[in-house]
Amino acid sequence: MLETMKEDGLDSVHGERAQVPLWVRGKESATLLEPRNQNLAMMGLGTSVGTSPEGITAEVLVVQSFDELHNRSKEALGKIIVYNEVYTSSGTSVMYRYHGAVQAAEVGGVAALIRSNTPFSIYSPHTGVQVYEDGVEKVPAACITVEDAEMLSRMAARGTKIVVNVKMEAKNHGLVWSRNTVAEIKGSTYPDQVVLVSGHLDSWDVGQGAMDDGGGAFISWQALSAIHHLGLRPKRTLRAVLWTGEEYGAYGSKKYYQDHKNEAHLMNIVMESDIGTFQPLGFRFTGSSEAKGIVSEIMRYMQPFNASRVLNDADGSDIEMWLADRVPGGSLLNQNDRYHDFHHSNGDTMTVQDPTEMDLCATLWAVVAYCLAEMDEMLPR
Repeated sequence: MLETMKEDGLDSVHGERAQVPLWVRGKESATLLEPRNQNLAMMGLGTSVGTSPEGITAEVLVVQSFDELHNRSKEALGKIIVYNEVYTSSGTSVMYRYHGAVQAAEVGGVAALIRSNTPFSIYSPHTGVQVYEDGVEKVPAACITVEDAEMLSRMAARGTKIVVNVKMEAKNHGLVWSRNTVAEIKGSTYPDQVVLVSGHLDSWDVGQGAMDDGGGAFISWQALSAIHHLGLRPKRTLRAVLWTGEEYGAYGSKKYYQDHKNEAHLMNIVMESDIGTFQPLGFRFTGSSEAKGIVSEIMRYMQPFNASRVLNDADGSDIEMWLADRVPGGSLLNQNDRYHDFHHSNGDTMTVQDPTEMDLCATLWAVVAYCLAEMDEMLPR
């Protein structure tokens, strides 16, 4: 990546070190033993502990919610907790992935199997990070498919005894060194003032990470590449940052913020793309009403592509620290209703990406970045 960027003639390309967690999945399996023998598709969740080589064999308690789990806590001791929380939104359902292991352990559960965080499934488990809490026993956690979660729920509703064996070789190896990748076109007039575009380079160890977040990384690189090849040099510096360690909790961007937060007054805007690069619809913006008016004028250039909408509230875990510092922020608004069909699954491959849609996303990214970098004044705070 660094060599490719240098060949494109950008002014500065370098890595900035950051420590990230190293978690290794290893071999894993889930097997239904009673009432019949059947392999269950599963994916361990990031940071989960593993099991002994023989695994954990236990009866299953199926619940639909955390409330039901705690109402039935007397039944949970020594059991594998299966969460069959029906998808309503990513923000709601992801809480079961994040906290399912802790909630299970608090009532004496020995492992947690969580229905995948997706509205659509073709027998596809979806992984992601989960979190432990100090003082609560760490139990293994994995996601299973929508189909299997519903099957186990039907069995439980009939009063059937369910026994499952879970084996996981997962191990946490502590923090290791990685890096954010930073590329720049130096500003001609105000080189210390920055328009930052970004996506994250890391992905889960399943699929190809093409959508999450290869697309966001690509359009951020392509924005600078296109502006350079057009022979343009705006007044302010254009900076692309490809973050590391986002999936484990924005490790790379947090380190970058710690190293550069004294430059907050020089950041004209920070932009992140991490919710797909499907057909662009417009731009999400966080900032003053006056600044939003300026961005709205810029977005008129995207009217021929039906991508000129401007909504409130930029989205992105890698830029939220800057937004809290009152730096204006932006994120891509796109037609991403299929995003969670593929998110964190083996289905996140290049087949999901449409070259024309990605080109349009890169165009929007480049237009907004260049115009804000070329203005005579910074965006009003």
